[in-house]
Amino acid sequence: MARTSVAERLAKLEQRHRELAAQISEVGIIAAGSVTRRYTRCTSTGCRCNADPPTLHGPYWQWTAKVNGKTVTRRLNAREAELYLEWIGNDRRIRDLLAQIRTVDAKAAELILKEDVSE
Repeated sequence: MARTSVAERLAKLEQRHRELAAQISEVGIIAAGSVTRRYTRCTSTGCRCNADPPTLHGPYWQWTAKVNGKTVTRRLNAREAELYLEWIGNDRRIRDLLAQIRTVDAKAAELILKEDVSE
């Protein structure tokens, strides 16, 4: 079995880099943060949320993220929560693809540097 040349290995790595970059370009809207479902109690003494056992109010959807170094929380309706969950998933997908690109590019850099040293 013949060994692949450095040029062939670099070509494969460059192709993989392009494939991953193309996948990034297909990802839609992204958002940072997290979405949670909350249940709350009110201050009304006769309310069901203060009964034994309590029946809390909710669910209420909430998006929380760091914006300009500050934590921002926003209450969402069900449709907004669904969208934010999709956008946050897109953000995770881009981060994963970028990590894969870094791995591929590190291998390519190693090959290139080895070639430069041996010349």
